[in-house]
Amino acid sequence: MTTPSTAPERSTATSPEGGSALDLLALLAPLRKHWLTAIATAVLVTVAVSFWTMRQTKIYEAVASVQFDPNPPRPLGDRVESVVEMGNGAFWDTREYYETQYQIIQSRKVSLGVVQKLGLANDVRFLYNLPPDAPAKELDEPVPEEDAAEALRGRIRVDPVKSSRIALVRITDADPDRAQRLAKAVVEVYRDQNVDTVIESTDDAIDWLHREHDKLRGELESSEMALHTYKEEKNLLSVEYTDQSNMLREEIGQLNGTLTTIRTHREEVAARYAELSKVPSSDPSLIPASELLSSESLQDLRSQFVDAVRTRDSLLKEGLGKNHPDVLSADARVDITKTALIAEVKNIQGALERDLNIVNRQEAGVSGLFEKAKKEALDLNLNEIEYNRLRRQKENTEKLYSMLLERSKESELTRQLRVNNVSIVDLPMRPGGPIRPNVPLNTMIGLLMGSILGVALALLRGLLDRTVKTPDDVEKAIGATCLGLIPEIETKTLTRQKRRDRTHNSPELLVNDEPLSSVAEAARTVRTSLLFMSPDRPFRTLLVTSAGPSEGKTTIACYIATAMAQAGKRVLLIDCDLRRPRIHRIFGGVGRDMGPGLTTTLLEEGAGDPVVPTVVPNLSIIPAGPIPPNPSEILHSEKFKQFLHKMAGRFDEVIIDSPPVVAVTDATILSTLVDGTVLVVRAHKTRKDFAKHGYRLLTDVGANVAGILLNAVNFGSDEYKYSYQYYRRADYYGTSKDPRPSTAGAPAAPPPH
Repeated sequence: MTTPSTAPERSTATSPEGGSALDLLALLAPLRKHWLTAIATAVLVTVAVSFWTMRQTKIYEAVASVQFDPNPPRPLGDRVESVVEMGNGAFWDTREYYETQYQIIQSRKVSLGVVQKLGLANDVRFLYNLPPDAPAKELDEPVPEEDAAEALRGRIRVDPVKSSRIALVRITDADPDRAQRLAKAVVEVYRDQNVDTVIESTDDAIDWLHREHDKLRGELESSEMALHTYKEEKNLLSVEYTDQSNMLREEIGQLNGTLTTIRTHREEVAARYAELSKVPSSDPSLIPASELLSSESLQDLRSQFVDAVRTRDSLLKEGLGKNHPDVLSADARVDITKTALIAEVKNIQGALERDLNIVNRQEAGVSGLFEKAKKEALDLNLNEIEYNRLRRQKENTEKLYSMLLERSKESELTRQLRVNNVSIVDLPMRPGGPIRPNVPLNTMIGLLMGSILGVALALLRGLLDRTVKTPDDVEKAIGATCLGLIPEIETKTLTRQKRRDRTHNSPELLVNDEPLSSVAEAARTVRTSLLFMSPDRPFRTLLVTSAGPSEGKTTIACYIATAMAQAGKRVLLIDCDLRRPRIHRIFGGVGRDMGPGLTTTLLEEGAGDPVVPTVVPNLSIIPAGPIPPNPSEILHSEKFKQFLHKMAGRFDEVIIDSPPVVAVTDATILSTLVDGTVLVVRAHKTRKDFAKHGYRLLTDVGANVAGILLNAVNFGSDEYKYSYQYYRRADYYGTSKDPRPSTAGAPAAPPPH
């Protein structure tokens, strides 16, 4: 159960508007706590950076400027092209060219040229970048020029001037005069190497042109001789192939016409011969009309034959017999004319056959001439192809030869001109002052970095601090109820206690000796919390323990017992720490010699009453007595249970002081025999995981844990500065009777229902 009067209050917890501000303040709590760490770190880093800066070698910077001209002079005019183009190209309008030149200025080649020009490989001051007044030692062994060039490259920087073709070449060195000399040498070597590169490329190109020129001259001569030899082999006249082709074409046309005429005539003769061959010998009068028209003799013979046949046929029709003399005379005439007609026909056939043979021979001859002309035409085409190939080869070689000859002459002229598109705009001046180290800037950077590092270290210390510090830690990290807060005992309070009673000045009796102190107020607050936690069944027996040693459990037990006794209750404080008892030392000489006590009562029959009164009214104690070899078995015995039950009936409140719960099992055993258990946790000492482990040991055995009491709280710490204003001395525990504000204990946190 919880009551409004005992629940812990936070002055700003109910302000929604201030929630984010409180979270930020809680986040910065480690910084407020460890502000000395942050300031010390910032100061140390700043001093270290300043000291380091002052010890650094002063570096000077010499600056020279060079210009890249996209239109270098062309004395030979625009028609003469250089072998290596230095300008007037689209490439000049691109960023890549300038970036390439910047890299060339910083290249090993330029640096090596400067090293060789100035003899830097033997310059100890340059190699070690020594200031003018620094002592220099001789080199033990020569330094390679490449290493000196690399050292120089590290000091060269090129910065282009925006919207221009000018670049600034910067050289840094510990000696201002040497920086000026190096900057001048770098730009001069770069300028000269730029020309040398063009000349070298031109020389290489000229050498190549000369080699190709000689090669092409030999090829041209070979081509001309090959063309001449081919003409001789083919017996070609110096006549164009077109004229020769026209002549052959005309000859082939004539031969083709003649051949066609001959073939036509042959067909005519063959046709006449075939027609005459068809004339039957029985009736030679059936001669084709075309033959009759072409031969008068054949017409006369045919007419005589037809007349003789007609006469004989007439005689036979007149009735004359075949043997009649006139008939016989007519037959004889028919035979004579027939024989003559057939003979004439054969004579014509023989003439036609001879004509046909002649025509065939003519055709064969003309055909041969025609084929020969065709072959000559084909050969002429082949000869023309080969001739044209040889001629083209000769012409191409001649063109290349002429072009290379011209380029060779032009290249030799451009080599002699030594045109350069790079010029030095400004030579470097002697630096007036160092560019680094920048003492103010480095100091500011050191201060900034030191501040950041200090804040980080402070926050890291806060994050690494895993101890219990506030009631929130108890409730969130451990998961238990916070009964209240007991403040640290201040030195002034102890001093007043000693002055009032020089015999009894134990801090455990502060509640009795200083009833108006903050510790006494906190003890009474815890008493109220315990009384109101279970009003129907109040705690008659109460165990006070801690997770580990030196957390103040015995002191808290004395505080609670004293506060209960001041409320008019009969209170008994039993020292059950049978390993390291302290109650007999706290209350003066009572049991100081480890006389009779709890162990005597439990182990010896007939022992007297162990209860001893104290200087605190209504408070009695039972010391531990002699230390036994088996404390756990004694506390776990039935006899101890009966003894505890007897004391609970005799006194209003029985408070037991026990060993730490994590170290030994005594507290765990006792927690099962009492009505309630209070676990003491020391602020800024007990780790959260350790306290949580002790709390679990109690709850695992079914102990009724009333809550956790946070001991030795420093209300002046940052954790309580804003979020726990109610617990501060000036806010609650201040009183007119006490001239200085006192740190009171916090009101009890709400106990579990």
